[in-house]
Amino acid sequence: MSALAHRLRERFYPDEEHPYRIFQAEVSRHLGPTATLLDAGCGRTAPVLARFRGGAARLIGVDLVEFRSDAQDLELHRADLASMPIENDAVDVVMARSVMEHVTEPREVYAEVYRVLRPGGRFIFLTANLWDYASLVAKAVPNRFHPGIVARTEGRREEDVFPTAYRTNTRGAVQRWASQSGFAIEDFRYLGQYPSYFLFNGFLFALAMGYEKLVGRLGALNFLQGWILVTLRKPPSS
Repeated sequence: MSALAHRLRERFYPDEEHPYRIFQAEVSRHLGPTATLLDAGCGRTAPVLARFRGGAARLIGVDLVEFRSDAQDLELHRADLASMPIENDAVDVVMARSVMEHVTEPREVYAEVYRVLRPGGRFIFLTANLWDYASLVAKAVPNRFHPGIVARTEGRREEDVFPTAYRTNTRGAVQRWASQSGFAIEDFRYLGQYPSYFLFNGFLFALAMGYEKLVGRLGALNFLQGWILVTLRKPPSS
């Protein structure tokens, strides 16, 4: 990371405003001591799910990857999100962080999440906004090049970079899939963060930071921010 980029990030991007923090707070708001939480696309060690220990009675993780966690209090299932080994009407909240941009069959995934949620339950996901410049570039670049690019710019391991599809990453797409599956949109927000792809270069980071601040302040340009945070609700009477 560039020293200048580090200083700019520390000065202009408080931790509490990061989309990950806002997402976690939104999930927590809908949990209780007897709740069941399912992390759709939880990752190899289910790090996000583990943060909700004590906040829910049952913690379930589902992913296609091979797990590296043997935590006894986490119920982990290696399965596709379109076909989860979970009972009907069993979950209070399904969450997904940085997962929905990888979904290639949104109709099936939305329907499956709807099936496992209890009436009145919520599907909360944070995902990349297709209209963000980083998403547009990623969509234009073939997926086979993504692991190497992300490894060099963000330092993430190539095995943890997965193909992107961006099939439910706009307001219109969310409205379409939610309506078809029976969900009501309870909340839809655009969120911004520091330009992580430019942390390696202070000058580029400063330019990208100016852009991020501009689209965040001008209401008409909010749709260009990097993230969308969505809360869908299964009708209480379903």
